[in-house]
Amino acid sequence: MIGLAPPEHDPDAPQTLTTLPVGSPATVRSYVAELIRRHGREFTVLVVVNAAAVIASMTGPYLLGGVVEKLSAGDHHLQLGRTVALFALALILQTVFVRMVRLRGAMLGERMLADLREDFLVRSVALPPGVLERAGTGDLLSRITTDIDRLSSAMREAVPQLSIGVVWVALLLGGLTVTAPPLALSVLIALPLLVVGCRWYFKRAPSAYRSEAAGYAAVSAVLTESVDAGRTIEAHRLGARRIALSERRIREWTQWERYTLFLRSVLFPVVDLTHVVLLGAVLLLGGAMVMQGWLTAGQLTTGALLAQMMIDPVGMILRWYDELQVAQVSIARLVGVREIEPETADAERLPDGRDVHADDVSFGYRTGVDVLREVSLRIRPGSRLALVGPSGAGKSTLGRLLAGIYGPRAGSVTLGGVELSAMPAERVREHVALVNQEHHVFVGTLRDNLLLARTDADDAELWAALGAVDADGWARALDTGLDTEVGSGGHTLTPAQAQQIALARLVLADPHTLVLDEATSLLDPRAARHLERSLGKVLDGRTVVAIAHRLHTAHDADVIAVVENGRISELGTHHELVTANGPYAALWRSWHG
Repeated sequence: MIGLAPPEHDPDAPQTLTTLPVGSPATVRSYVAELIRRHGREFTVLVVVNAAAVIASMTGPYLLGGVVEKLSAGDHHLQLGRTVALFALALILQTVFVRMVRLRGAMLGERMLADLREDFLVRSVALPPGVLERAGTGDLLSRITTDIDRLSSAMREAVPQLSIGVVWVALLLGGLTVTAPPLALSVLIALPLLVVGCRWYFKRAPSAYRSEAAGYAAVSAVLTESVDAGRTIEAHRLGARRIALSERRIREWTQWERYTLFLRSVLFPVVDLTHVVLLGAVLLLGGAMVMQGWLTAGQLTTGALLAQMMIDPVGMILRWYDELQVAQVSIARLVGVREIEPETADAERLPDGRDVHADDVSFGYRTGVDVLREVSLRIRPGSRLALVGPSGAGKSTLGRLLAGIYGPRAGSVTLGGVELSAMPAERVREHVALVNQEHHVFVGTLRDNLLLARTDADDAELWAALGAVDADGWARALDTGLDTEVGSGGHTLTPAQAQQIALARLVLADPHTLVLDEATSLLDPRAARHLERSLGKVLDGRTVVAIAHRLHTAHDADVIAVVENGRISELGTHHELVTANGPYAALWRSWHG
């Protein structure tokens, strides 16, 4: 078959933008088998009830075939009352069983969908922090929203309906073979047409649906990034470029949408033609066999009705199997997180001390392009280290390595002699915490937002944490204090207040090592200075790595590291570096006037 060709792949095509892996067919099959095992009892009940419904539906053709058989033999004692009563009973039983099938199928689908959501969330939260950070919002958002939405219909209906269709066809074929074995040949006449059409379609559909899903993820990523960075785009006059990129991604996505629509426009007519061929073959072959005396008129009647009944389940199987092609892509994207190797953590080995040591560390976000090169640094417990330098020098990247968010490509970053990348993420967070410029206020009460850091904290401790970051004033002014609803739909907090909540969580979490990446960037300089002084009591005795462009932070630090071009070019105290008249001295003079 020829027709519309699949869109050509651009070097920057959508599928290259997926940073989390897409599950292999083996992973998908393994997960689906696991789901079926979890719900084996429900599946068994569904199949049994469906079989009962199909058998009840086959009663009518057999009764009608018996009537035709008697009439053709000249027997006028039809016992129509008995026949009608049996037919009515079968119809009632079929209605009851069909209702049970639909109800149990929907319940099974909902349970499986709930399992899938929970499994994805649990596995995603357990991923190494660096993996999630590199994934970006577009890919994560499209998986947890679009892919879940696409799966909703499949899990609620496709899986149960496909099971129903398979049982239905199997029983009808069995009934046709038992009733009129020669008519089973008619299936062999229609089968090649269906096989050829399905092979053509399913050879192309999976990859097309994967590309279409990746295209949608790319659209989501571009739109999300454009909204989040709207002010930056306006400031740098990048609007036209972002619009062009958005249109390009939408165009690539819609091309794949058209291609998948073309595939369906070929498959569905082939299925309809198969139905016509099947029924026509039954009538033509059956008529010839009746004339030859190989079949009776009653057998032909029953066989024709059973063949007619086969049209619905065959169409159901193909329709829902096509739906599962889309669902399979979404499942593969959701279970792809299972292919990420778990952290090879040595849970038995605990840090022996609080020394943080970076030894000859190199790291890059892309293969062959290092952001940091051969960086070595030792941070004494309780000391304050300031990382300064021009934008893009690698300060934030180094901070994330020291916080255990990323693992180095070469070299090692250790805490108390234990590599941070070899520790479980939860264990790392007990010792080291990162606070950056991005702060999220969750939907819920102010209390709930603070308890994320320590679930057993009482109200006195919550107010103390807010007071430590100068947030107790505005927090006490709220109508219901800690019980005030904040976040989307609740009381609107300013960016500075959201930042104070993040710092209050830090106080509650009580880690011994802190990495502050522009943690007070959303406050004006005077408020930031005041807050940092207030935090001084909280930070006292802790190891602090501060990344900031405001050099008063560096002035107060015990040690200053100047990061330039991915390397540490200077290391020393404020006085030593100003006296050395090097890069730091130049930064200090330009900032201090």
